Amino acid sequence: MKPLFKLSALALLTSTGYAAATEQKDSFEHIEIFGSAQAIDTTPGSGAYLSETDLEKFEYSDVMRALQAVPGIYVIEEDGYGLRPNIGMRGTGSNRSSKITVMEDGVLAAPAPYSAPAAYYFPTFGRMQSVEVLKGSSSVKYGPMSTGGVLNLISRQIPEEKIAGELDLGVGSDDYRKVHGFVGGEQGGFGNLLEVFHYAADGFKQLPSGQDTGFEKTDLLGKTRYSFGQKDAHTLGLKVQYSEEDSNETYMGITDADFQSSPYRRYAASQLDNMKTDHTLIQVDYSYQINTDMQLSASAYHIDFHRNWYKLSGLSEQAGVKKALNTETLLAASAFDRGLGFSDTLYIDVKANNRDYLSRGLQTQLTVNAGSHAMTFGARYHEDEVDRFQWVDEYTMDRSFNMTKTKAGQPGSNANRVESATAVALFAHDEWSIGDLTVSGGLRYESMTLRKDDWGKDISRSSAPSKVKRNEVEVIIPSIGATYQLNDSWVILAGLQRGFAPPKADAGAKAEKSWNFETGFRYNEGNFQLDLIGFVSEYNNMLGACTAAQGCTDEIGKQYNAGEVDIQGVELNSQYQVEVGAFQIPLGLAYTYTEAEFQNNFKSKLDTWGNVEAGDALPYVPEHQVSMSVGLNIDNFSSELAMRYRSEMRTRAGHGAIADDERIEDHVVVDMGGQYAFATAHSVYLTIDNLLDEKYMASRLHAGGIQPGKPRTFQLGYRFKF
Repeated sequence: MKPLFKLSALALLTSTGYAAATEQKDSFEHIEIFGSAQAIDTTPGSGAYLSETDLEKFEYSDVMRALQAVPGIYVIEEDGYGLRPNIGMRGTGSNRSSKITVMEDGVLAAPAPYSAPAAYYFPTFGRMQSVEVLKGSSSVKYGPMSTGGVLNLISRQIPEEKIAGELDLGVGSDDYRKVHGFVGGEQGGFGNLLEVFHYAADGFKQLPSGQDTGFEKTDLLGKTRYSFGQKDAHTLGLKVQYSEEDSNETYMGITDADFQSSPYRRYAASQLDNMKTDHTLIQVDYSYQINTDMQLSASAYHIDFHRNWYKLSGLSEQAGVKKALNTETLLAASAFDRGLGFSDTLYIDVKANNRDYLSRGLQTQLTVNAGSHAMTFGARYHEDEVDRFQWVDEYTMDRSFNMTKTKAGQPGSNANRVESATAVALFAHDEWSIGDLTVSGGLRYESMTLRKDDWGKDISRSSAPSKVKRNEVEVIIPSIGATYQLNDSWVILAGLQRGFAPPKADAGAKAEKSWNFETGFRYNEGNFQLDLIGFVSEYNNMLGACTAAQGCTDEIGKQYNAGEVDIQGVELNSQYQVEVGAFQIPLGLAYTYTEAEFQNNFKSKLDTWGNVEAGDALPYVPEHQVSMSVGLNIDNFSSELAMRYRSEMRTRAGHGAIADDERIEDHVVVDMGGQYAFATAHSVYLTIDNLLDEKYMASRLHAGGIQPGKPRTFQLGYRFKF
C-alpha cells in the first residue's frame, strides 16, 4: 500500500497523542510521530529519532542513558537501572517525568496522567523498537503536558514475514542477566506477535548485611491484527501487555562524608525498602482507509497499575521524637552503622506506599489530504485515578542490624483517599504548503474535572468521604509553526505554542501555563547534518507539587504556584560520517545550554525550591550538557564510544556560589559498545557502562542524601535472529 501522504510530524499526531503513520498497517500498530530520522527534516520543531539500530549500539535497558544524547533533555538518575526515570525537557521539572507527555505507541503511559502524573510506572525500555522525541510547537497536540515535549516509545511491530523472531541473552556485572525474545509474523490477513523481556541484577549498592539491593522485572507483550474488506481497507487489532517488578530500592541516600569514603554503601535502616508493582494494558485499535486521501483511526485502552513501595520514612516516635526522612535521620542511620550513637537500638518507621492506578479512554482521529492542505482532526475521552491506601509499620534495629516489627500499622491509616480525573480533548490542525514554505497551525481544547475524595480515618469507606475537593478546568491551546526550504540543504524554522499542565484537584488551583518560542535552522549535505535551535519559555505560572519523590515531607499533595519563570537556551545536534576505504567512522555531537530563573519571591516546603527569591536559578537544570560519540564500522564489526558531560547544578533554588551540600558536581561518563556478527543470524556484543568508573553524584533529592551514579558495569550478550 502506498503512503497516504507525506506529512511533517506536526500533522502526524492529534492532541490525543496518537499518530497517523504513512501506511495503514503502521498507523494501526506502529503509531509514530516521525517514523524515521529523515521525516524530522520537515518538522517545525526540535525532534530526535532513535532507531532499532541506534538502541542496539549500547543495549541500554535505561531510557535515561539513551536520551542523554538528545539535546534539550535533562535526567536525574536514581536507581542506576532506569526503573523509574526522571526526565525533563527544556527546563521543565524532571522528577518522575511528570512534566512531559510520555506515550507508548501513542497512548498515554503514565499510570494516571491527569490526576497523578508522576510516572512510577515506565514502559520497559529494553523491549522498545524505536524512540521518538518532539519538542517545541509541534508537541502542542499531545496532552495533557504540552510545555516541554513528548516522548513516544515504539513497541515492537508484527514482522511482515510469515514467521520471524529473535533471541537475546545477556549476562553482566552484579549478576546482571537478561532474556529477551520474540516471535511473530503475518499471513492471510492475520498478524501475530509474542514478546518476552526479563532482566534482573543483584544491585551495585552495598548493605552492611550483604543483602541484595537489586531488582527483577518481567514484561510480556502480545499483539494480534486482522485486515479485511476491499483492498484490506479495515484493520482491527488487539495489544495486551503485562509486567511485574520486584526491586529493593530506597529513597534514602548517604551523607557527603560517606559518599567520599564509600559511595555505593546503603544504610542498614533501609534494608527492608522494596517496591513491588504489576501493570496490565489492554488496547484495541481500528483503522479504516476510506480512500487515498482520507483515513479514520481509533484506539480504546484500559490500564491497571498497582504498586506498593515499602520504604523507610523516618525515625519512629518510639524514640521520643518522630522524624521524617530528613538530615537528622541520615546522620542517625550513618552513625548507627558505624557503631556510634547513644543507644543500642534505632527506632524506625517504614511506610507502605500502597496505591492502585487506573487509566482508560477512547481516542480517535481523522486525517484528510486536500491538495496543499493536510488536515487532522482528533478527539479523546479519558478517565484516570489513583487510590492511596497506605500505612506505617514501626521497627527497632539492634547492633547486629536485625529489624523487628514492634507495631503493625492498619492499612489505610496513613493515607486513605482517591484522586481522579475525567477529561475531554478535541483537536484540529492544518498544514498548508505554499511552494517551499510550510505553515502549520492548530488548536487544542481540553476540558477536565479533577476530584479528590478523602475518607480520613474511615478505613472501611463505609460512609461518604469526609473531605471532597473538586476543580474544573477548561483551556484552549494554540500553536503555529513554519519551515522554509531555502535550498536542498538548508531549512529554517520557527514556532510558537501555548504550554499547559493540569493543576491539582483543590478548588481554584491554578494550572501551569507558558508561552514557548523557538527558531533555528537545519543543514543536511551528504554525510553531514546540523541542527541549531534556540528556545524561550516564559511561564505565567509554574507548578510544583509536594511529593515524597522530590524530597517533600510536609503538606504532601499541596500545590505550589511559582508564578513567572523564564527559561531560555540553545540546542545543537550534529552528525558526520567519515569514510576511509572500507571503514566508516560516524561522529556525533549534541550540546544544550540552558538558563532558568524564578521571577517571583515565594515560600514552599519543597526541598528543591525552599524559600525562593526572584532571580534564583531552578534546581536540577545544568547550564551545560555535552554528548559526543565516535564509532567504527567495518564489515561485520561495529563499535561506538559515547561521552557525556554535565556541568555542576543546584539541588535547591538559589543564586551565586552553590553551597557544597546543595551541589551536584560536574562529571564525565563514558560508555562503550561493540558488536560482531559471525554469521547471517548470529552476533555477539559487549557493552561497558561508565567505562572510566567515574564516581559521581546523581541526586540529593531526599534530605540532601546523595544517590550515586552507577559504577562501571559490563554486559556480554548473544543474539540470534531468524
